[in-house]
Amino acid sequence: MAENKRVCLAYSGGLDTSVILAWLIEEGYEVICFMANIGQEEDFEAAKAKALKIGAKKCYVENVIDEFVKELCFPAIQSNACYENVYLLGTSLARPVIARAQVAVAQAEGCQFISHGCTGKGNDQVRFELAFYALQPTIQVIAPWRIPEFYNTFKGRSDLLDYAAQKGIPVTSTKSKPWSMDENLAHCSYEAGILEDPDTSPPSDMWKLTADPILSAPNEPEDIVIEFEQGIPVKLTSPSTGTSTDPTELFLAANTLARKHGIGRIDIVENRFIGIKSRGCYETPGLTILRNAHIDIEGLTLDREVRALRDQFVTISYSRVLYNGLYFSPEREFLESSIIASQKSVNGQVRLRLYKGNTIVLGRSSKTEKLYDEQESSMDEIGSFEPNETGGFIKVQAIRLKKYGQMKAEKGERL
Repeated sequence: MAENKRVCLAYSGGLDTSVILAWLIEEGYEVICFMANIGQEEDFEAAKAKALKIGAKKCYVENVIDEFVKELCFPAIQSNACYENVYLLGTSLARPVIARAQVAVAQAEGCQFISHGCTGKGNDQVRFELAFYALQPTIQVIAPWRIPEFYNTFKGRSDLLDYAAQKGIPVTSTKSKPWSMDENLAHCSYEAGILEDPDTSPPSDMWKLTADPILSAPNEPEDIVIEFEQGIPVKLTSPSTGTSTDPTELFLAANTLARKHGIGRIDIVENRFIGIKSRGCYETPGLTILRNAHIDIEGLTLDREVRALRDQFVTISYSRVLYNGLYFSPEREFLESSIIASQKSVNGQVRLRLYKGNTIVLGRSSKTEKLYDEQESSMDEIGSFEPNETGGFIKVQAIRLKKYGQMKAEKGERL
């Protein structure tokens, strides 16, 4: 292979990417390792030292926590983003900021190639590579788990362990994990291994972030207040965490509260972008609290027709764009502009009670948005609404239904 073939490898310090690092070096590449600090619990210095010991020329550790919260998590809250009704997209949300930081390192180091350790069956290979190509159109991607020479050599974990032993790569375990994990500030995902049987219940010791909502969460509830400006959480107040206004600190406070009270666990079978169904278990603590509060404040402050358009098109489309890895696209820019436009009136606060896996709304208020009129809505006074006018409204709405009922009757069909 020609000299000066440089590749920037997304490196975690685990078995797979450590083997990929050694394999790339063996193939004649100069390897620059890249790690993203996105809020996961990890010993970055130990992983960096390991990469350099294996033979990486350099190892970058880039902190992307603040941009992750402000540029990905908060727009997801504003849009109530959710994939297939339950998944809050914790893995998907992290990929754009990771990819952007990795491409920046690759460019700074003059790398012609970029590499990752994603499997050939998953979503992440799509998410990362679409991002790479958008950010650096001339980059060449090396995806070892799609290269026959690589995946035929390393058919399983035992082959990886044998290679690691041969190359002197230190590993922390010699036994197969019963599942795989991916963590960031917003969530932790669990899949593969024993979880591939969709009827196998997740072991109680699998969950890393949250207390068991029934067995371990406190027996006393905790009441909190979350304040929003234009759909973005700007203040969180609770007895145990105090008051938080900085975006990242606010998100961390929400995480602390949700973890404590066992909030944010789901267990689903989802449809991957490439067409394969996959069983995944997810913990998304703080994001669950913030999203639930946001949904509630919209009921008070957001116009009915704007909400309908947003729910029917923007939320669904934005969630799909995130899940499918199309963040760096014109459609994402269009959708985010729509999200911002929809949130101008979403100002106010929500009072919540956290208790054993639940977020219970206690009340909501807004000092500036007056779409809700207590007198007009009251059953105890007339207000400015004339009840007799409703009769004409009902008659107009009934015109087509009368014709439809008449047609069904003439055909002898039951409504």
